[in-house]
Amino acid sequence: MQFDRHGNRIWRQAQALLDTEHARRAIGEVQVPYGLCTEPSNVAAGGGDCPVHFRCVGCGHFRTDISYLPDLEAYLADLLRNRERLAAFVDADAWAKSEAVPSDEEIARVRRLVQRLRTDLDELTDEDRAQVQEAVVLDRRGRTVSLGMPRIPQPRPDLRPSRTA
Repeated sequence: MQFDRHGNRIWRQAQALLDTEHARRAIGEVQVPYGLCTEPSNVAAGGGDCPVHFRCVGCGHFRTDISYLPDLEAYLADLLRNRERLAAFVDADAWAKSEAVPSDEEIARVRRLVQRLRTDLDELTDEDRAQVQEAVVLDRRGRTVSLGMPRIPQPRPDLRPSRTA
């Protein structure tokens, strides 16, 4: 159950693909917040070279699936909350507020995507919905997303504490 940024279903016949086709497709994508990215330079950089700075729902290379629905719902709630908080904030210049406030188009796009995912999930039979939910639990359990943030390595233990310099 994958969808593009407009909420259109893609890969309808995914169950008919061979395992090698799944592997070939996975090579050309990288996990990003709320889905997958197929933009070549971002894939080559392991997700750390996004040309639109993680405004994924506005990018033609973005794909998502039903397992990201809770994340997309939380993102929509964050966008709405930030918009209201910034509208009430009076101690900033107009240009600063306009740059910081989420756009109506982004909110509308995420809202449509969430609605489409919910609608397609609701159209499934109870048995299919249960199978999808089981697959979602397994998929989310092993998911990690790297935003290209540097990692701070753990300090190495001193193997010779009694040794003097």
